[in-house]
Amino acid sequence: MNTWSTVVRSSKFKAVLVSAGCSLALLSACLTTQTTSGGAVGVDRQQFVGMVSSEDMVASSAKAYSQELAKAQQAGKLNNDPQLVARVRNIAKRLIPQTAVFRPDAPSWKWEVNVITSDQVNAWCMAGGKIAFYTGLITKLNLTDDEIAAVMGHEIAHALREHARERVSQQMATSLGVNLISAGLGLGTIGRDLTGMVANVTISLPYGRKHETESDRIGVELAARAGYDPRAAITLWEKMASKAGGSAPELLSTHPAPETRMRDLEDYSARVAPLYQQARRAG
Repeated sequence: MNTWSTVVRSSKFKAVLVSAGCSLALLSACLTTQTTSGGAVGVDRQQFVGMVSSEDMVASSAKAYSQELAKAQQAGKLNNDPQLVARVRNIAKRLIPQTAVFRPDAPSWKWEVNVITSDQVNAWCMAGGKIAFYTGLITKLNLTDDEIAAVMGHEIAHALREHARERVSQQMATSLGVNLISAGLGLGTIGRDLTGMVANVTISLPYGRKHETESDRIGVELAARAGYDPRAAITLWEKMASKAGGSAPELLSTHPAPETRMRDLEDYSARVAPLYQQARRAG
């Protein structure tokens, strides 16, 4: 390749990069929003979520959730312990009305709560309020109702804040940048399967530290408002850390360092303690 050709291609590459950068910056400015109210804990970060609609996330999550339940049912692992299922669902019934503090629409979501027999120390809540608890989480850690509420509040917070939608939007924006550069250089486009992306972020991939901290804080407030001791979040993570050993459970994956997390939980559980006392008096 001669020098002139090199210069032309280099200039073209720079121009495409600038164009892609401007396009993504414009998208970020236009598609950033606040998904929830701040609540007493003051979670108020602006989020980039506009690359995929909330409706699409809810629909995809409902489909993925049904598939997970069908697999558990086929394996004989769905809701095998009626007493445990009732216990988990009763805690959910107290937590779900409290979501109105953060999102007025949330209590009317089509909530589902199911328990899957598994040794995994894990739980999750998909967009639209689709909750799953694994028996290993409860039995291996011998969780109290307050600690179950801490886990559930944390997982519900992911759905309230639309963290899965945020990650899908970020991935789609990154893909858009690659596509813009590829198209500008005549290299073709890179396709993405939205359904696959949604399933991946809502089931398989662990959340990042920023999302975990937000969910910790919202979770202790939800628990406190429902009349569960918010300090149980601290004992929960102490149990999680002690059980982790050489390999952390999925609920600890990519989470904040234990010391940082404990300090934050101590701070925010103290902040919502008056809400807990108020709920106890009212109950």
